[in-house]
Amino acid sequence: MPELPDVVVYLERLEHKTRGATLDGLRLASPFVLRSFDPKPAEVLGKKVLGTRRMGKRLVLALEGDLFVVIHLMIAGRLRFLDEPRAKIPGKVGLAAFDFSTGTLILTEASTKKRASIHLVRGEEHLDAFHRRGAEPLEISYAEFREALLRENHTLKRTLTDPTLFSGIGNAYSDEILHRAKLSPVTMSHKLKEEEIRALHGATFDTLTHWLDVLRAESKDGWPEKVTAFREGMAVHGRYGKPCPVCGDPVQRIAYADNETNYCATCQTGGKLLADRSLSTLMKKDWPKTLEELEERKATLKK
Repeated sequence: MPELPDVVVYLERLEHKTRGATLDGLRLASPFVLRSFDPKPAEVLGKKVLGTRRMGKRLVLALEGDLFVVIHLMIAGRLRFLDEPRAKIPGKVGLAAFDFSTGTLILTEASTKKRASIHLVRGEEHLDAFHRRGAEPLEISYAEFREALLRENHTLKRTLTDPTLFSGIGNAYSDEILHRAKLSPVTMSHKLKEEEIRALHGATFDTLTHWLDVLRAESKDGWPEKVTAFREGMAVHGRYGKPCPVCGDPVQRIAYADNETNYCATCQTGGKLLADRSLSTLMKKDWPKTLEELEERKATLKK
């Protein structure tokens, strides 16, 4: 799922491409992608783009007449801007196209589960309904970060990815933040020491700004084409079984539903393996408790 760094870079390029342009057409390849009924699509046509903004992981285009277009990419949604007018919508993955006077913005989704959405909104007061109220991690002070972190008592993984606590952080960057902070994803927020909170605050800012710089450098003056949750250069996310760049031990995971949490046992949990919901339930008492036990099991199986 595109998260804060990806969405910010999308918006920066979209701002450059569309500010002052008019929205001349909205073509829907899938009728289900439009989740609102008022205003009608015809009401946004001919309106000038006044600017863009981010609301969590949502992209917002502000139009004349106090009208807004809200795009949520969810997990597999992606955007592409083509300078040609009324560019063709891709057959299998294409959901919609926005025809601007400066080119075409195409929304695609490479998944059978069509979760990406478009909402047309009338008025700031109705736009506010999409705001989850999470703190902006790159804009808040340490005191504000600490307050948001400790407002509820959840695991650090859940806390960082809760949009009502922190805005725009998802599965990928939370893994990277926690690895940089050397903290376990299952540590409860209320159990953190003050120095650990400070480490997490610093890791959050450093991780997000680092990847913002990387993505900006990749896209340069063009459109960001490589928007993915699995990036070369990430420390642990999507790197299960590969060596941790800090200690060299294999990256571990906790699998659940469609997602997984990646972490380094040596760097983050003192060598302790965290229970995987599927395998640990199956193996019960045979589940290895430490990285050393896991390596011993592997060595025994090879004999």
